[in-house]
Parts: sequence; C-alpha cells; structure tokens
Amino acid sequence: MPRADLDGEALDVLFRDCAGDVHAYALSLLGDRAGAEDVTALAFERLFRARARLDDARGTPRALLFTIARNAALDELRRRRRRDTGELEESGGADLHAGEAFEAVERRELVRGALAALPPREREIVLLKFHGQLSNAELARAMGISESNAGTRLHRALTRLRELCREEERRDVA
Repeated sequence: MPRADLDGEALDVLFRDCAGDVHAYALSLLGDRAGAEDVTALAFERLFRARARLDDARGTPRALLFTIARNAALDELRRRRRRDTGELEESGGADLHAGEAFEAVERRELVRGALAALPPREREIVLLKFHGQLSNAELARAMGISESNAGTRLHRALTRLRELCREEERRDVA
C-alpha cells in the first residue's frame, strides 16, 4: 500500500524522531559535521519528494530515510575520494563529572578507532544498525542483500569490532 500520507506534519514528526540519529550516522561515516548536516537535509528532502511512491511493503519511513542517507553519504565519500581529501573532525564532549567524562571520552575514542579500523562494508553495517536502529530486514533492504546475509555480516562486523577494541585496550595497558 503506497504511503502518500507522509505530509508536512508527518515529516516534521519523523524529523524530530530521527534527525539526530541520521545526523550521527552520517557524521560517523563522513567524519565532519557540515557533510553530515548536508546528508541529513538531503535525506529528508529526498524522502519528502518520494513520499507518493513510498510503500509499507518496502519498509518504514525511518528505514527508507536511512537508506537514502546511506546512499547520499556514500556518494559524498566517492566525491571526496576523487578530490583526495578527508580529515576527521572531532565531535563534542559529554556533560559528565570529570572522571566519568574522561572515561567516556576514552571509550568513545576506543570505539571510534576500532570502527575506523573496520573495513568500510563492516563499518557501514554497524553504523546503520546502531545509528539507524534498523532491523536486519531493513539492513538487508538498505544494503541490497538478503536478510540472512545482513545478519551474518552484522555478527562478523561486531565480532571484529570487539576484537579490535580488546586489542587496543591491551595496547593501552602495556
């Protein structure tokens, strides 16, 4: 059944519910806030323009939004590769007590470093799963793979991410 009911008000609700997650996902892929903001805006714009063609059988508006954001972010990464640029911009800190803030920064840096060390396809599926909060079926649709393949890739990527975090922790202790 088509979803022509994604009017301005419904899009506003979707924006309030998802914009932060889409932005965080794009920021994790692109590494800079300006690019993430552009991808986020573009994803919502494209979703709104395609609203008459939306179909519940193809996924929720949230899942489709992340599919659009993924494609836009990958396009941006390709453009950057062609221009041969791309330095990561650091994100802001947490509002915690000094000791907790330091530990949170260390954990975030550990995970960020491990994510960066993952191959691009593994990094992408982890980011879609956790920033996008997509089910395995939605991951499969977004990536153009089978649902079982999505589950397998996600499991392997998370296993590798844990291994990389442990390796980094051991290096820091030594």
